Amino acid sequence: MLLDGKNAVLYGGGGNVGGAVARAFAREGAAVHLAGRTLATLERVSGPIRDAGGTATVAEVDALDEASVDAHAGALVRDHGSLDISMNLISTGDVQGTPLVEMALADFERPIHNAMRSTFITARAAGRHMIRQGAGVILMFGGEGDPIRDYNIGGFQISLTAVEALRKQLASELGSHGIRVVSLLTGGVIDAIPDDIANDALVESLVASTLLGRGAQLEDVGTVAAFAASDHARTITASAINITCGAIIT
Repeated sequence: MLLDGKNAVLYGGGGNVGGAVARAFAREGAAVHLAGRTLATLERVSGPIRDAGGTATVAEVDALDEASVDAHAGALVRDHGSLDISMNLISTGDVQGTPLVEMALADFERPIHNAMRSTFITARAAGRHMIRQGAGVILMFGGEGDPIRDYNIGGFQISLTAVEALRKQLASELGSHGIRVVSLLTGGVIDAIPDDIANDALVESLVASTLLGRGAQLEDVGTVAAFAASDHARTITASAINITCGAIIT
């Protein structure tokens, strides 16, 4: 198995993407440690993993609170021996569908602030332990790309671009310690679009922009994340793995 013996922490592990990544990591032998603000959603993901014979823990952690994240990471290493993989997948509170010129400043700033703050806090916590271990993988999700045409995405894409700049800086500083930092570049995960903004026209526009005539699914995200976190991807860092089905050409 690709991740046998690894400990992976997933912030926002109770969400659609977090759940998909957790299931893929567990299938590949990792012990998954789900962190989030709502234990009930984390349990919905962890329960089936444990029922299938995997290892999954849950913890109430606010990824925007550095003390909470640092304490959880320390406890994880103390109790399980290592922190090998870290991925931040929390929702950022973005508002979509409103033109920027009509958007409230707070709605524009929120996803940028939340994405940068949570990614920095969680990566910093993981990086400190990974430096002592001399190895580790920090994964990020979303990736930079051109705005979606004819759709108002608010500050969300800007937040992803900012996170990508952080990914490059972290990779540059942590590489000498054996730590890889990799993003999954998506053009929208078809079956993860929130119900409040999902519609046929949006899905069709996402699919139409691809080269393969289909969009990425949650299972695809999990599969690629497991590969990126594994030693099969040991030569990949400071990079984004493109899983847009050709919607973005890099």
